[in-house]
Amino acid sequence: MSALNGLKRGTPHSCEKIAFLSSGTPEADKAAARLRKAYGEASPEEADVVVALGGDGLMLQTLHRFMGAYKPIYGMNRGSVGFLMNEYHTTGLRERIAAARASIIHPLIMRATTVDGHIEIARAINEVSLLRQSYQAAKMRIAIDGTERLDELVADGILVATPAGSTAYNLSANGPILPLDAPLMALTPISAFRPRRWRGALLPDKATVTIEILESDKRPVAAVADHFETRDVTRVEVAMDHATGLVLLHDPGHSLDERILREQFGY
Repeated sequence: MSALNGLKRGTPHSCEKIAFLSSGTPEADKAAARLRKAYGEASPEEADVVVALGGDGLMLQTLHRFMGAYKPIYGMNRGSVGFLMNEYHTTGLRERIAAARASIIHPLIMRATTVDGHIEIARAINEVSLLRQSYQAAKMRIAIDGTERLDELVADGILVATPAGSTAYNLSANGPILPLDAPLMALTPISAFRPRRWRGALLPDKATVTIEILESDKRPVAAVADHFETRDVTRVEVAMDHATGLVLLHDPGHSLDERILREQFGY
């Protein structure tokens, strides 16, 4: 964890060995070829830093690939939205990386039990979401740290979001935007029918959320951790994995903290 502490203190980032990953689009592939020619390339495993060229989807894939490796990821936008990415420029890349600000984020860990008793474990950087699989709304019981808080939620689903993921699906579901360093998780219903006025909750990031699916045979539910889906679940436990740190690098003035703050003011 000493490497993470150094990053938090703003220690310059080593960038002698750079690996370039492309999303595979023509635009991203062209950018990767240009940058490899200008800066050389190391393998992702040996690199000091990984430069991801694409959009937010590629950034999430890259973070999952290096989960637990504490390898800094510097993204440049060659996609569409690019909320997690820096602006694309070919010049001064090593200087930009050395001066970049590190954001340390922790993923959620999901433990999902299916109707046949199988257990799936997966991590999510943005959110864990539970979604109805049929035309009927899901029915769920919610407990926090073993204490029942809602005996029945009737909704299209529910999600648990990290601060980093609070501006993604959580925001689309009218959930709150969380500052990146807030020790919180957002628990947000998706199209809640009962209780009609329940808008979710803000939870300590040390809490464990347990969601039991009621009438799972009649109202099947899928659990999704970022891009990993488990269908026909009966019980899902979600907690933040504080032991795993992910390192994102952003140019000064364009940090993830700053972008999240801007989202709260609508620009």
